[in-house]
Amino acid sequence: MSIGIWQIVLILAIVLILFGAGKIPRVMGDVAKGIKNFKTGMKEEENSAEVDEDDVVSAKKETASNKDSKSS
Repeated sequence: MSIGIWQIVLILAIVLILFGAGKIPRVMGDVAKGIKNFKTGMKEEENSAEVDEDDVVSAKKETASNKDSKSS
């Protein structure tokens, strides 16, 4: 089931009726800001996950080095 041209035209007409021609640029700007914030949040989450993984790796290395120094 694909969306045809008439369905798109109908959706655009309903949006135009609901928001009016003057508010549409403002609404689209708000949508764009929301998408930008979402992407920024996702990047921050990925970076924090990478940092957490680096902490785990460094903690494992420290634990291994502590065991080696105790056994010597």
